[in-house]
Amino acid sequence: MTAFEKWTLWASSIVVGITGIVYGVLKYFMRSDDPYAVTHHPLEPWVLKAHVLAAPVLVFAVGAVYTRHIVRNWRTGRVLGRRSGIATIVVVLPMIASGYLIQTVTAASWLFWIAMLHIAAGLVYLATFAGHQRSTVRAPERRSATSDFPADPDA
Repeated sequence: MTAFEKWTLWASSIVVGITGIVYGVLKYFMRSDDPYAVTHHPLEPWVLKAHVLAAPVLVFAVGAVYTRHIVRNWRTGRVLGRRSGIATIVVVLPMIASGYLIQTVTAASWLFWIAMLHIAAGLVYLATFAGHQRSTVRAPERRSATSDFPADPDA
């Protein structure tokens, strides 16, 4: 994985994660004093826009690292970080799909469940992504002892 791919994946994950969490707090945990208010906080629409604009960058970043990092490590049989990597990829698919569905579905009952899936998948993505980073960043002596092949400087 190149430095650009790594930086794009990390930056977009952080921006999408922060804006998603902030939007969730503003939407579901804050209440407006005005009974006729459409939003619960004045920043709610802006945070949602930032989230929606940053999400395609995350989708691009996942696609960019797919061949160079995910497929290559799968084919070579690399064990270090495999479980957390698989968990991250498994959860990113429903997160992305539900994110697009939220923008297109109009039935309130479906929208609620799709939003709950998106929130759960997003939080699990953040946890598994952080766990994957933690499991693959190890001391050099430990990496060489547990790795199936020499450490790749681009990984």
